[in-house]
Amino acid sequence: MMPSPVRPLLGTAALLLACSSSAALAQARPYPVTLQNCGQELTFTRAPERAVVIGQSTTEILYLLGVADHVAGTALWVSPVLEGLAAVNAKVERLADNDPSFESVVGKKPDLVATQFQWQVGPEGVIATPEQFAELGIPVYTSPADCVGKDNSGGGDGVRTAKFTMDLVYQEIDDLARIFGVEEHGQALIAEIRDRETAARARLGGLDGKVSAVFWFSSAELDIDPYVAGQSGAPGYMMSALGVTNVIESEEEWPTVGWETIARANPTVIVAGKMERRRFPADDIAVKREFLRTDPVASQMEAVRQGHVVEMDAQAMNPTIRTIQGMEVLADALIAAGLGK
Repeated sequence: MMPSPVRPLLGTAALLLACSSSAALAQARPYPVTLQNCGQELTFTRAPERAVVIGQSTTEILYLLGVADHVAGTALWVSPVLEGLAAVNAKVERLADNDPSFESVVGKKPDLVATQFQWQVGPEGVIATPEQFAELGIPVYTSPADCVGKDNSGGGDGVRTAKFTMDLVYQEIDDLARIFGVEEHGQALIAEIRDRETAARARLGGLDGKVSAVFWFSSAELDIDPYVAGQSGAPGYMMSALGVTNVIESEEEWPTVGWETIARANPTVIVAGKMERRRFPADDIAVKREFLRTDPVASQMEAVRQGHVVEMDAQAMNPTIRTIQGMEVLADALIAAGLGK
């Protein structure tokens, strides 16, 4: 496995912000705040005091904005909380590691429900629909990355109709900062991530497609086709930004593709998702390693034989605030392997 050091997402200013009281940080700003979100208009006459957040990335954004004391509960976690935020996170009740019940969310008496995926709260949400919360006077905010340029009408993971870009993450940060009255903090966080993206692109400039990769998120079963990254999701964005060719040509976000097909494409690098979730056996990075070592097809791939396998936080493979860390991990790993400048 190639080394994959992870830079903390928090800079010094952001760490101080995340650990501070939002009451002390909130800026005097005029309310109401009105914004467009996933086809609906939301208006807030004050900052929410009891938000329930269903989705790790959205939770971490609120922590980074310094409004953790306005979060009454969280759910849907894939990985440990971002470095530097453990103490903050420990004070917030976790309703469920995966999907909370509608009753548990409502039981927290929220004045905002923020969801990372419409699969949980959306037109066919497994927890509830926005209309069900609206009947109780609870507004629902949805991460733009899961609805802008994406069709979720068929349920499940949905289908992207436009490629993901980090602008969707920046939009979420800006929206939440406006909702909670901490706009300056939102702009500071966006600026930090933009600077890191610019630096990652510069460190690996000049590849121009000469290096190729496949991103392996997981597999429902090891003896069937794995879930790998297509062109339209966060890994597709990372690879395009760094000049790496994605050997998976599908426009789907996470198509299933056979190892024989992947082997024929002969990627220079395999990026394997690492997570705490155990929905599937291959969620475990140790299972992924063993499969690549022993499978008669995968083990013969040049990337495996050369040790060009990069472990990456699976949350970075989703369109989240951690995507910048994923880009940095890939850039650093390629440089360490002598594949970049």
